[in-house]
Amino acid sequence: MFSEIRAVFSRRYLLQNTAMEVFMANRTSVMFNFPDQATVKKVVYSLPRVGVGTSYGLPQARRISMATPRQLFKSSNMTQRWQRREISNFEYLMFLNTIAGRTYNDLNQYPVFPWVLTNYDSEELDLTLPGNFRDLSKPIGALNPKRAAFYAEHYETWEDDQTPPCHYNSHYSTAASSLHWLVRIEPFTTFLFSTNNDKFDHPDRTFSAIARSWRNCQRDISDVKELIPEFYYLPEMFVNSNGYHLGMREDRTMVCDVELPAWAKKPEDLVRINRMALESEFVSCQLHQWIDLIFGYKQRGPEAVRALNVFHYLTYENSVKLDSITDPLIREATEAQIQSIGQTPSQLLIEPHPPRSSAMHLSPLMFKDQLQQDVIMVLKFPSNSPVTHVAANTLPHLSIPAVVTVTCSRVFAVNRWHNTVGLRGAPGYSLEQAHHLPIEMDSLVANNTGSNKRQITDLVDQSIQITTHCFVVTADNRYILVCGFWDKSFRVYSSETGKLTQIVFGHWDVVTCLARSESYIGGDCYIVSGSRDATLLLWYWSGRHHIIGDNPNNSDYPAPRAVLTGHDQEVVCVAVCAELGLVISGAKEGPCLVHTITGDLLRALEGPEYYQCPRLISVSSEGHCIIYYERGRFCNFSINGKLLAQLEVNDSTRAILLSSDGHNLVTGGDNGVVEVWQACDFKQLYVYPGCDAGVRAMDLSHDQRTLITGMASGSIVAFNIDFNRWHYEHQNRY
Repeated sequence: MFSEIRAVFSRRYLLQNTAMEVFMANRTSVMFNFPDQATVKKVVYSLPRVGVGTSYGLPQARRISMATPRQLFKSSNMTQRWQRREISNFEYLMFLNTIAGRTYNDLNQYPVFPWVLTNYDSEELDLTLPGNFRDLSKPIGALNPKRAAFYAEHYETWEDDQTPPCHYNSHYSTAASSLHWLVRIEPFTTFLFSTNNDKFDHPDRTFSAIARSWRNCQRDISDVKELIPEFYYLPEMFVNSNGYHLGMREDRTMVCDVELPAWAKKPEDLVRINRMALESEFVSCQLHQWIDLIFGYKQRGPEAVRALNVFHYLTYENSVKLDSITDPLIREATEAQIQSIGQTPSQLLIEPHPPRSSAMHLSPLMFKDQLQQDVIMVLKFPSNSPVTHVAANTLPHLSIPAVVTVTCSRVFAVNRWHNTVGLRGAPGYSLEQAHHLPIEMDSLVANNTGSNKRQITDLVDQSIQITTHCFVVTADNRYILVCGFWDKSFRVYSSETGKLTQIVFGHWDVVTCLARSESYIGGDCYIVSGSRDATLLLWYWSGRHHIIGDNPNNSDYPAPRAVLTGHDQEVVCVAVCAELGLVISGAKEGPCLVHTITGDLLRALEGPEYYQCPRLISVSSEGHCIIYYERGRFCNFSINGKLLAQLEVNDSTRAILLSSDGHNLVTGGDNGVVEVWQACDFKQLYVYPGCDAGVRAMDLSHDQRTLITGMASGSIVAFNIDFNRWHYEHQNRY
């Protein structure tokens, strides 16, 4: 449906500007190749006016979809956001790949990522040693001085008058190299068969060991492969889970799973440590130099020659116009050559890329020995009703940056979030503790008294236990969604007026829990509702601020986008991740199920014995799912169902929260203690001093520096939280 289209990019195919890629709301995409660029323009102007989406700070206009990659780069705000460390190195590289034409839908233009580590042999990897990191100012071919001298001579002694000289006859990213890395997983195994006479590659050429692949791209003159994004998020690519017979190497070893570095005990370790290295300060301070080589001013021309970074001329944009080749045999041969030797990304800038701001400059306290105050402030409300839901939508460009709180008695407050020095309270509220730190910081101003008091008075089913799962606050703080009503509906209320704005029916029994996907401000997102009838319904929340169904014109009685079945008991907890297109849900006595947002049941997440009653679920965009079961039991699953870690604590946990990067888990429960854990293995990182009441709900501010908790006493407590400091203290060596 047109209403599902979120972004439209013009694309190249075989170096020609004749393609287009359409991204949908469920995070899938499809790429089309047309006869010519005029047809592309005609199609773009027939589609919805979505531009390239809302992610990059660009207007949603059709002309943006037709803009060149260089224009997109220049107009976007992503470089500034990366410099200010608002987005990660991974996110920024994905942005550059996306606007430069790299796409998962074309193996010959697959996203390209750098090798960042050089040590694949040691038992221990020290991420504080510069020697363990690659020099990102040089292309892969120039890292080894001997091999660099060979390529320089190859360029200088070029004798073919018919083609321009180059350093390398192969490319750092080709269809063959993409399949080389991904050979063990579908659909790439099938793609390899279709291009390789229905057989695997020779065992000695098959990707079989990380260390061997690194050595090859330092010594083999025909191997200058860079990596693909999956090295930083997909451990399954290193496991031969389908049992393919990949053959025997000349050294008599069978090729099966990829042999890992000594410092990685399992594929998940490799991916996690690779990702941490990518986000490290050593990479952050020189990543702009690698960008210069791949996307920037050292990509072609005299600077590329000086940098030993010149590839075959047919890999470059505008190097050939296929329509001008009239001989069909010559055209077919040229297309085949482009397919085999790869394509260089579009050149995004012709001057040096600016460096990233120093982490020391941005967060000096991160590197100091003295600890910041744990508790920033406490807000005490007149009501003693437990605060059962907290939603911190605090981005500065929101019209109302706020922390929305809802109590057990369904009184809600929109507590304004101010970026200021010090802390202030509204009349009628006591700040029991407010430490004025010597830096600029965010603060809360309570707003829940007198005429501003809002209460949802509609009658809920008396048998429903009011928990954090009963509420959802939209990303712009303007609406609160509430479930548990006797008439089997969930309802939408204005946070400004407290008035009921929409009633949504669809379940055959009382709705017991709600969840929403993260979305961009003012944008659309998915809402999932679970009920006593053991079903889940997926709804669509429109930027026009209501639930819409398949018929956008009928907002009074919207139909769900999908019905998710598989449970045989009441659904008690649910999470939805739009980035992965997945819904994870738990029934009263188990199990937890994973569905796609189109309604397909993928798998059950089976915990160990006695891990039977899920109560809380949190899922990261990296595909890790944390499930809390009754009696203090936690499990960490990969999204493909692998149990990664388990934990038992002596507390009845009421709230769990993953940091934005998925590396850290925050928990709180009836004993009033907030704890921080390393999510991958449940190693404890930090314990806050105990509070005088139990924790019922929690959320993180947009900058991940403040944790706001809702307490059983009716208070809000704001904690200073410093994931970076714990990272430096606990995660330097493996």
